[in-house]
Amino acid sequence: MKYGFIRVCSATPNVFVADCTKNAEEIVTLAKIASMQKSKIIVFPELSITGCTCGDLFFQDKLLKSAITGLENIVEESKEINALIAVGLPVKSEKSIFDCCAFICRGELLCIIPKMSIGVEQQRWFSSAAGIDNKAVYISEKIGTVPFGTNFFIQDEVKDYFCVAAEIAQDAENQIPPSTLHALNGATIIANLNSNPELISSRERIMTNLQSLSARNKCAYIMSSAGHNESTTAYVYSGENFVFENGQIIARSEPFTDGLLFADIDLEAINHDRITSPSFKKNGKRYDGDYTAIPVNLFENKKEAGFLSKSTKNTSDENIIHYRKVSKSPFVPEEGIEARCREVMEIQSEGLAKRLASINCRNAVIGLSGGLDSTWAFLVTKKAFEKCGLPKKNILCVTMPGFGSTDRTQDNAENLAKNTGADFRRISIKDSVLQHFKDIGHDPDNHNTVYENAQARERTQILMDLANQVNGIVIGTGDLSELALGWCTYNGDHMSMYGVNASIPKTLMRALIKYTAQQERDKNQNLAAVLDDIASTPVSPELLPAQDGKITQQTENIVGPYELHDFFLYYAVRWGFSPKKIFFLAKCAFIYNCPEPVYSTEEIKKWLSVFFKRFFSQQYKRNCSPDGIQVGSVSLAPGSFNMPSDVSSSIWMQEIQELC
Repeated sequence: MKYGFIRVCSATPNVFVADCTKNAEEIVTLAKIASMQKSKIIVFPELSITGCTCGDLFFQDKLLKSAITGLENIVEESKEINALIAVGLPVKSEKSIFDCCAFICRGELLCIIPKMSIGVEQQRWFSSAAGIDNKAVYISEKIGTVPFGTNFFIQDEVKDYFCVAAEIAQDAENQIPPSTLHALNGATIIANLNSNPELISSRERIMTNLQSLSARNKCAYIMSSAGHNESTTAYVYSGENFVFENGQIIARSEPFTDGLLFADIDLEAINHDRITSPSFKKNGKRYDGDYTAIPVNLFENKKEAGFLSKSTKNTSDENIIHYRKVSKSPFVPEEGIEARCREVMEIQSEGLAKRLASINCRNAVIGLSGGLDSTWAFLVTKKAFEKCGLPKKNILCVTMPGFGSTDRTQDNAENLAKNTGADFRRISIKDSVLQHFKDIGHDPDNHNTVYENAQARERTQILMDLANQVNGIVIGTGDLSELALGWCTYNGDHMSMYGVNASIPKTLMRALIKYTAQQERDKNQNLAAVLDDIASTPVSPELLPAQDGKITQQTENIVGPYELHDFFLYYAVRWGFSPKKIFFLAKCAFIYNCPEPVYSTEEIKKWLSVFFKRFFSQQYKRNCSPDGIQVGSVSLAPGSFNMPSDVSSSIWMQEIQELC
């Protein structure tokens, strides 16, 4: 296990109904293939040794004994398979037949988990295990006696957060499913052995339920379903399998296909969510159960490099999560971007509308630079005014050209305001800043921090005074990415009366502007054209003199690419990952998973160092930032993220220096 990742496999074998010998052979074959791909958990469907469609043959001792023989064969053949295997079979015990999951590891039958919730049709053959205490049951002369019950899980002796439990098919539909109790008592991975038939809408219903279980239980969830070679006397079985992690679909197979579905799950992420969830810890104490952990040792080789790809020859980092996609833009969904943008707008505008109503404010002032952040803040303000029933002319948009301002951005700011009915003013800050330089004895030809920050603070002073003049509030435009890097002037653009963009990262900001432009094409082509141009304008504070009317100061050339910084921010704050793991994930996203590398390893390391250095050193700006709306799971507002202003970053920076 490396970086907290393990490979899992959901397997649907080619079933021969009631032929346990052939089924056992098929299971062993698939298990060996999955093991060659370095899977540590291999889950097979419900009743996979017999087939789930045997009907009244489940009453036949011949079939039940044949199933045990098949189990013995799998146990024997698993000696060289370094993985935990979950297979389904019927087991007769104390004059009852139970639908069970057998956990097998390296030639040993570890335990048998019986099903608790028996469907109406299955009640003809199987008994419920509800209320049965953990005990030992004799299986056969060859296997002997093994643990039998619902409160067992498998736990690795070295990596104790590798903790696997099972629930079978309809167990997942209980009001309090076994998986919930398993998770609250320590299981991080749930294996679901399933045989649900394919019915209209059943697939999406099952997927939604299991995805919800994974989210609520903060666990990985592996479902293996009976395949299309089951009997079709009454139903059809699709063999569609799923792997979830913390409510996200990590892998999904095509229906009506047999074979192996691989996924790489992140146990470190699961543990992080559990540690940071007070309700999870509280409920864990509330539902403390009498569980028995059965030890295994799947990670005995501490130098294990990771997992192999399909070639099974390369053990480099790039193959550790071969079966998991790492997005370059974790804040921007690849699917459903339109819905995300609408949701973001509603949350932000609702927050601002409430603030306006609560302070009985009918006016707003916003510094409109013609850049991404101020444009989106203005659009949010416009929406909030619509919700409050306030006229858009009560929004005062102010563009304040300085020494680095260009006609492109200034014109875009003016066209944006005028195309939406807002009030607009253009106020030059050049003379006032030059006077300020004269007052403090600063040489205007010295383009240092004083030169830049004086402009930012002059703009903020103008906005604040105008807000007093119109009896309104100043709308903050600074975004989450800038807050993370401290890329703002203290008591300059750092300050406002309400920060609507405080939890919107730069990568999402550009997507929001593009989305809005698309929505405006059929309604207001002029506005759409302005938004398109703003979306394509380089990010710049425009504080250094322009050359030939063009921007000379591009932020990303100074602090680094925002797509990298947003990537680092997401994994550092949302998941609490170390620089080493973030570096690895960045290589996956920008190098390994790309036809051509987007950045080199050296570039990623360089900007990762910049990110952590600035992230720690600029906390003092965040600790006194104005109120801001939290939109997503990542926020750096004082109430959402707490860190001392004078904290040391030495252990993080040391780890970055050691990266290679």
